[in-house]
Amino acid sequence: MGKSKEIDVRIIRIKLIDGTSISGQVNLKREPGHDRLSDLVGSNRENFLVVINATLNEVGLDNPIRHKTIFVNKDHIIFATPEESEK
Repeated sequence: MGKSKEIDVRIIRIKLIDGTSISGQVNLKREPGHDRLSDLVGSNRENFLVVINATLNEVGLDNPIRHKTIFVNKDHIIFATPEESEK
């Protein structure tokens, strides 16, 4: 069998340039040597941030939209922060 990867899931909040807010979970151990949210978001190795168990709050919509997995283009992220309980 293949070697299993280490997983370090954190709950985060993201704000996109179009005003959309996203909350969900990311795996901080996607890249070797990276163990902070800023490492993951700032890395040029991948153009997209994989968010699992995501809830999107889009501008103009009353109800949040839930997704099991979404891919967020890092170029559209204004900021990403860990949940208060995760800091």
